[in-house]
Amino acid sequence: MTQAYTLYGTNPSPYSRKLRAILCYRRLPYIWRVGTAGTLPEIAHVKPRLIPVLRLPGSSEYRVDSTPLAYLLEERHPGERSIIPPDPGAAFVSHLIEDFADEWLTKMMFHFRWTQEETARWAADWIVHDAMPSLSAQAHAQAAQMFYTRQRGRCALVGSTPENAPVLEASYGRLLELLGPLISGDRFLFGSRPALADFGLYGQLCQLTIDPWPQSLCRARAPAVEAWVQTLNDGSGIDGEWDSGPAADLRSGLLEMIGQEYLPFLQANADAVMAGQEEFQVIIRGLPYSQAVFAYQSKCLAETRRRWADLSESAQSDLHAALEHSGCLDYMR
Repeated sequence: MTQAYTLYGTNPSPYSRKLRAILCYRRLPYIWRVGTAGTLPEIAHVKPRLIPVLRLPGSSEYRVDSTPLAYLLEERHPGERSIIPPDPGAAFVSHLIEDFADEWLTKMMFHFRWTQEETARWAADWIVHDAMPSLSAQAHAQAAQMFYTRQRGRCALVGSTPENAPVLEASYGRLLELLGPLISGDRFLFGSRPALADFGLYGQLCQLTIDPWPQSLCRARAPAVEAWVQTLNDGSGIDGEWDSGPAADLRSGLLEMIGQEYLPFLQANADAVMAGQEEFQVIIRGLPYSQAVFAYQSKCLAETRRRWADLSESAQSDLHAALEHSGCLDYMR
């Protein structure tokens, strides 16, 4: 019997669901262990304390961080239903969209989950039930209240404030309007098979289409998005081809969002980190957005620029017009 990976995570975690969906699509054997370092002793020693955690088959080696893990699986299983487009330029765009999902869409996910009282109460209950299902009713109620209070207290840290709400809520609406008419169960960003970019979007959208408040918005504005998410919950039966043509408008729209929203945010954050500031402000589509600096996201910008620099002149030339039109190109330099 083929040895299996062990994936430790939780259902309300966008990054856990993202990596689980990748394992499903790639038909890699795995065992799904629900929990965190606080509830599962076997991963209490893993640093940093992030989920998901992936234990490699037949070893005591544990790895974290969903994007490096996705690339690790590519190295370990080359040619086995890869999620990296074979064209280098397409692979770069896929990475850029995935990074946008991981670091910008996640702000919408957090905002819509914890800002509205009803949804926040619902989410706290679900998260505690998922990670600690054996709690008594009284212990569950206490844990859910503590988690609710903690998460709502962290909203400003990730940029979910009343002042930033217009930016985040408009961005989610824009994403729904873009995705709604252009995706389906057999239509992905780079053909009829999903790429890393699709799984990045999926990770955040699988939460935004479950939590009551953003789910209601999705069902009213773009019900196809929820159906697309359901398709990628388990994509093991998807057999498709790489084809950059049909989704060109969708990629163009996402690049426009990245160039006008995500990259200005990343640049302002990186500038503030470099200057030793604790907070920064940036104008996004004419609206102010501010939050505390986040060193990890300055690394995201550096990694994107490294990947751009590693492309051949020919690959860069092929992408030049699309990146310039979207406003992304200036941030690559």
